[in-house]
Amino acid sequence: MLLARLLLPLALGLPLAASAALFGGSPAVVKTDQVRAELVAHAPEGVADGKPVWLGLKITHEPHWHTYWKNPGDSGLPTTLQWTLPPEVSAGDIAWPTPKRLPVGPLMNYGYEDTLLLPVPVTVPAGYAAPTLEVKLHAEWLVCKEVCIPQSGDFSLALPTQAATAGNAADFEAAARNTPVAAAGARAQARLTDTALQLRIEGLPAAWQGRRLAFFPETAGVIDNAAVQQVRWEGGAWQASVPLSAVRSESPERMAAVLVADGVPAGVEVAFDVPGPWPDPALAAAAAPAAEAAALPGTAPPPPMGWAAALLLALGGGLLLNLMPCVFPVLSLKVLGFASHAHDRQARVGGGLAYTAGVVLSFLALAALLLALRAGGEQLGWGFQLQSPGVVAALAALFTLVGLNLAGVFEFGSMLPGNLATLRARHPMADAFLTGVLAVAIASPCTAPFMGASLGLAVTLPAAQALAIFAALGGGMALPYLAASLWPGVARAMPRPGVWMQRFKVLMAFPMFATVIWLVWVLGQQAGIDAVAALLGLLLALAFAAWAWGGPGFGRGARLGFGGLSVLLLVAALGWALPALREPAAPATAAPAAGAAHDGVAATWEPWNAARVAELTAQGRPVFVDFTAAWCVTCQFNKRGALSDAQVMADFAQRQVVLMRADWTRRDAAIGAELTRLGRSGVPVYALYKPGAATAAPQLLPEVLSVRTLREAIAQL
Repeated sequence: MLLARLLLPLALGLPLAASAALFGGSPAVVKTDQVRAELVAHAPEGVADGKPVWLGLKITHEPHWHTYWKNPGDSGLPTTLQWTLPPEVSAGDIAWPTPKRLPVGPLMNYGYEDTLLLPVPVTVPAGYAAPTLEVKLHAEWLVCKEVCIPQSGDFSLALPTQAATAGNAADFEAAARNTPVAAAGARAQARLTDTALQLRIEGLPAAWQGRRLAFFPETAGVIDNAAVQQVRWEGGAWQASVPLSAVRSESPERMAAVLVADGVPAGVEVAFDVPGPWPDPALAAAAAPAAEAAALPGTAPPPPMGWAAALLLALGGGLLLNLMPCVFPVLSLKVLGFASHAHDRQARVGGGLAYTAGVVLSFLALAALLLALRAGGEQLGWGFQLQSPGVVAALAALFTLVGLNLAGVFEFGSMLPGNLATLRARHPMADAFLTGVLAVAIASPCTAPFMGASLGLAVTLPAAQALAIFAALGGGMALPYLAASLWPGVARAMPRPGVWMQRFKVLMAFPMFATVIWLVWVLGQQAGIDAVAALLGLLLALAFAAWAWGGPGFGRGARLGFGGLSVLLLVAALGWALPALREPAAPATAAPAAGAAHDGVAATWEPWNAARVAELTAQGRPVFVDFTAAWCVTCQFNKRGALSDAQVMADFAQRQVVLMRADWTRRDAAIGAELTRLGRSGVPVYALYKPGAATAAPQLLPEVLSVRTLREAIAQL
């Protein structure tokens, strides 16, 4: 699941999609300026059941260029192969050759240079009688030097089934000699400390005794690949203390690794169980070597945080979440509920408990989905649901209906069958529960102060501890309203029911419509102006349908007539809107974006690029990165406040700070991975990289920025 975090080299230059021109007219060869890639085969006894049949991608690198192993290390991407074969013919996994270590500044990668063959075994069914085996391959690889270029190619090959194919036998034999083999008789034991994985491996080849070994973990996201490993031989056993990564994203119960001795072309594979529990990654961060700290002067990495502290911060963050602007419209519904039941203690207490249940259970459900998707390899963060144009459109439709209902345009009782309408009246707590659900759906992208650290820790913890943190967050958000429901003084402070309540209900419609405007703007940032027009058309049709079916004063005939027309319009609007709401590919952003000038100082923001950050800091230039999203209201508040202040912009210019924006409005795996590396799982995040500090540990500023905080941080440069 670490693949998205490993996109750092992808940004070491402009991400150019290489045009794969066919070489010599052969459909089995693709040539670029960096590599020559060829689809090759080895079937020395023909293509038949039980006979050795191999396919492979042969990559010949230009000098000093390289591609990556299945665990690319601190950055990079492994080569992927997607096969199209006849039915019942299947391709196995890549038999990865032993990689080499590829240091890049403070990072350590694993990959290949020169000539590489990635062989894949093929299984042919009994009775396969076709004259040829038609093979198609789509391959993707990342090739790097000072810059990194994602490339791909489509290949095809036809193997004769009755004749031998052995023209590349030497390549496949060389690949077999370089492929790690299982260490027969090896016995590996592992245990965890707070900061390292302790290994003891017996039964390695006798010729390796006393020699220096390289350790290549097959599981990504666990160890600090560039850290110095403490190793020794003791009584024929190789022992190693392998430092854990301070941004560890995996906690596997079993690991595999390749060990290789100096001067030996192929390593051996060892597998071992890792008895848990895994330690808090913050402990590894706190134990970072002093040499690394000295190389990063003035930086302020996130402080270590324990689970109990994260619970308290989550509870406090939930309380403060009620003050975030994006929560106000939904909370107005809760205020309306208090007004309606102010003098009915049973209804008031029941509503408070139901609202609390809706909030806490929704936080748990959303967090469980987030953790499940991340475990499945998705690089997501908190508030991920608003990265989907479809979810944004659905929320806009829901708030439109709520607002129209509050404004009196229609009544749900007129639209629902009689039994459903009376069911809703008999169970008012269901409304309170659903209000809690709606509050979480719209409030979760907002980040209250100091919530970021606790949520960043939560996604790295075991599921039970992580869910407890999210439950505390929900409990904090619901706590004021639960307390108000249980406290009699709140009821005494409320005025008696009267005509004012109907006017107050209509007044509450306007925050709903304001939320719709915000959601439409978010959708425009994600999917463009066509999607905005489509959504507005859909909302218009939806409003007409709500009025036609639920508006007051209609007779049966008029309701059926207008209602039937509204259904046709709604179907037409859906047919127009759904294709437009599909998220388009993110546009390439090659040129920096210039912002407004303040007192003659131009604010110029570049698109975020991890490699550009490393390049600039290495040159002695500080960098400020704004991790933001259109659906994050706190982000927009900061952008129009402290980040637009003339004095702040002047300070940035005086200190020659390069400004970058990492826009997470649409899903971006690289940005998600960088947030994980920084110990955060949502936006906003503000990172100040100081000169010479590379990208390891920037100074993280508060989620809610002030001019004073920014100017003090800049002054320290």
